[in-house]
Amino acid sequence: MSDLIDIETKIKKNIPLAPLTTFNIGGSAELFVEVGSKDELVDAINLAQNKDLGITILGGGSNVLVADTGIKGLVIKINNKTLVLKGDRIEVGAGSKLIDTARLANNNGYTGLEWASGIPGSAGGAIRGNAGAHGYYIADVIETIECFDKIKNIFKILSKKDCEFSYKDSYIKQNKSLVIWSAYLKLTRGNLVEIRNKVDSYIKIRESSQPRLASAGCVFKNLSFDDIQATSDKLAKYIIKNNPPKNGKIGAGWLIDLIGLKGKRVGDVKVSLEHGNFIVNTGHGKASDVIDLIKFIKKRMYDQFGIELEEEIQYLGF
Repeated sequence: MSDLIDIETKIKKNIPLAPLTTFNIGGSAELFVEVGSKDELVDAINLAQNKDLGITILGGGSNVLVADTGIKGLVIKINNKTLVLKGDRIEVGAGSKLIDTARLANNNGYTGLEWASGIPGSAGGAIRGNAGAHGYYIADVIETIECFDKIKNIFKILSKKDCEFSYKDSYIKQNKSLVIWSAYLKLTRGNLVEIRNKVDSYIKIRESSQPRLASAGCVFKNLSFDDIQATSDKLAKYIIKNNPPKNGKIGAGWLIDLIGLKGKRVGDVKVSLEHGNFIVNTGHGKASDVIDLIKFIKKRMYDQFGIELEEEIQYLGF
């Protein structure tokens, strides 16, 4: 472990966070530090705890909304960008880009991460929230995860079972004392041509259906068809006829489009015209506008169908 004085010299004040997010929205970090080693992570956390400062962990900046007033306390950006192929396993640092992780697997003929091609954000964030697409999830390839426990002040290894992965969720996401440092992904040898064809297909789908304007990715979790059926038999019958469920889920974006909210604007943010589950920043969006638009969408959905949407994005600084 290095000296706490050393990490203190690396801490910066009033760092704008909007440029560090894919939404390009939000205020500044009261205190900010980037950590690239275990020692730096431990020292930064210990320093914050010694000074009774709040701690916020920032990865690739996707899937988050930062408050207009910024974030009090210490924001720690994880910069562990380890990315090494070891046989049929990838050792990946939490700060590595998910895109780069997928590319390493794909280019070396390993299948299991084709779905992640073109998805922004960090590997650590993807693991914490069990990111996925096209019916696949990062949990499918997780072998072990190394985390730092802020309460016990130790690093520990979690198995896939320990992580209790579920749809867009995990034990780590629910346990705020844990900070992901790295992981091992277990992959399967595949056919290189088939892998590249899948990658091309997924990227084309992404480019044709998702907005190019700044966004945080999908705002709401998709819904269980069984839950919809229990709430509204009429809507369930309409879905079966017009948009049969995939893997037991109904896209929140499809439902938002169904109630006519594509293009709905509040200030400088609006529901994407390309995909109803994206809120885009058209220039100078504010977090308060995003919040108001989210509240409007949720109320309209509940009033019309009795359905309660649940946010997928994470709120920072609120």
